[in-house]
Amino acid sequence: VQQLRDGLIGDIYMGKGLCYKWRDTIGHAPEEPVPEGVHYDLWMGPAPVKPFTKNRFHYNWHWQWDYGNGDVGNTGVHQMDILRMALDVDLPVRVSSMGGHFMFEDDQETPNTQLASFWYPSKEPKNDKGILMVFEVRHWITNFEGDLASPSKNNIGNIIYGSEGYMTIDGNSYRTFLGREREPGPSATGEGSPFQNFIECVRSRKRENLLCDVAEGHYSSALCHMANTAYRLRRTLEFDPVKEEYIGDAEANQMLSRVYRKPYVVPGGEAV
Repeated sequence: VQQLRDGLIGDIYMGKGLCYKWRDTIGHAPEEPVPEGVHYDLWMGPAPVKPFTKNRFHYNWHWQWDYGNGDVGNTGVHQMDILRMALDVDLPVRVSSMGGHFMFEDDQETPNTQLASFWYPSKEPKNDKGILMVFEVRHWITNFEGDLASPSKNNIGNIIYGSEGYMTIDGNSYRTFLGREREPGPSATGEGSPFQNFIECVRSRKRENLLCDVAEGHYSSALCHMANTAYRLRRTLEFDPVKEEYIGDAEANQMLSRVYRKPYVVPGGEAV
């Protein structure tokens, strides 16, 4: 990130997050008795009561709107967290998202193909065009992008684009490619673990030891919800990042929270 700040790839104009994962059909799962030992009411939490099926449980809960938010929230939150750090942004002023659940007829509700775009005004006076953040989900046969993850079957990571080159960020490493010939530039592999940092902070009880404040998690998670809100409403949304609400869109603002099923209610959640 410091190399980006120092202008390694020039003026940054766009960051893209990728989640290209093989996701086969989840099929149709019949209703069946709740497995022994499962507190199903507790598991559903604030979500509405529905009969137990395997596609509403275990991993496939990710693909049901009552419990999950698709791959934009399952995987994308990690990529967009890194993008936010690289672009030095919090919440956008505009979001749009399109996609769908293609190829399969099954129990999945969330999209398996999705493209979300977020626009931020620039912090630099000389740049009045802003910065674009893009996140894309693909679920099947596709090309690799940005020298990420090859030869892995999945293509997951980030690409930061600048006027003098681009940077790819893949797991715990980065690479840069400079100039029109895309000559290899600085690269490195990092160390360290957020899990280790979490344990250290639990032991020290010192907020200053955190790698990042809890608010950063809020901002990155918000991008996932904003992408899905725009997708589900099928329109571009204007957003006030200070008030943290959509501008002139009551329907979108209703989706800033959820309907909570008692007793699984967030204190004050009714007013959120």
